[in-house]
Amino acid sequence: MSEAILERELPLKQETLALLREKAQFVRLETIRLIEIAKTGHYSSVFSAAEIFAALYYDVMSIRRGEPAWSERDRFTMGKGHAAVGLFPILADYGFIDAETLDGYTRLGNPLGDHPDMTKVPGIDFSSGSIGHALSNGAGMAKAAQMAGKSFNTFTMLGDGEMQEGQVWEAALFAAHHKLNNLIAIVDRNGYQLDGKVDDVIGIESLAAKWRAFGWETHEVDGHDLNALVPLLRRLKADKARSAPVCVIARTLKGKGVSYMETEPGWHLGYLAPDDAQRAIDEIKSKVI
Repeated sequence: MSEAILERELPLKQETLALLREKAQFVRLETIRLIEIAKTGHYSSVFSAAEIFAALYYDVMSIRRGEPAWSERDRFTMGKGHAAVGLFPILADYGFIDAETLDGYTRLGNPLGDHPDMTKVPGIDFSSGSIGHALSNGAGMAKAAQMAGKSFNTFTMLGDGEMQEGQVWEAALFAAHHKLNNLIAIVDRNGYQLDGKVDDVIGIESLAAKWRAFGWETHEVDGHDLNALVPLLRRLKADKARSAPVCVIARTLKGKGVSYMETEPGWHLGYLAPDDAQRAIDEIKSKVI
C-alpha cells in the first residue's frame, strides 16, 4: 500500500463522536451475533467498514426513521455485498425492517441473506453480490435524480479488490462524463480480498491518481478516524458547486477491532467458536476506536 496524505478537518462534537463510536461498536457486535445464527460469515469485511456505516447512516445521509420509501432519501449501493450482515442491524434500528427479522438471519424463508436483496429488504437499494456492478447502479441512480430534479445523493461503497473489475472504470467514465456531482464513491481500502493481499493479486496503486485521471474529485482519509471521515463526507455532500463525482479512498484495517482478525486475512469468511466469539465481544467492548 502506498503512502497517502490523509485528510483531517475540524473535530466533531464529543456527543456526536460518542454516538458514532457506539454505532460502529453496535455494527461489530451485531455482526458477531448474526453470524452465530448463520454459522459462517464475513466478519473482517464488516469490521473494516464499521465506521463508514456509522458515519453514513447516523450522520451524513438523509434518512427518515420508518420511511424507506421516502423519495428524497439518500441512496446507498454496496459493491462488497458480503458486508450486508453489518448493514441489516442498521436497517432494523431505523425501523425499515422488524428487529425480530434479524433473529432469523439466513434461515429458510427469512429475507436476510448473506448478500442483500432489494426485492425483499426495505432500504436496500441494490442487490449486490457479484462484485463490480454497484457503481454502475449508483451512477444510474445519481443520473436519474438529476433528470427528475430530485435532491438526493447516492453513496456507493466499494471494496479495494473491486478496483480490479473493468465495469467499475466504465462506470467511473460515465459518471465523470455526466458530471454526477451527487455521486460519492467510498473505497474501503483495507488491503485484502478473498485471495490475499489486493496488490499481490493485481496491483491497483496509485489508486488516487487513477480516480483523478478518470475525472473524479478524489480524497484520502483514515476510514476509522470519525473525526476525519465525517467532516469530509459532510462537506462533500454539501458542495453543490462541484461539477464532478467524488471518490473517497478510506484507508482501513481488515478485521479492525479484533486483534487476531487484524493480523489474519483468513477471517474474510469464517465462523467463531463460542470462546473465540466471547473474546472478540470482550475486546470490541473494551476499545474506543
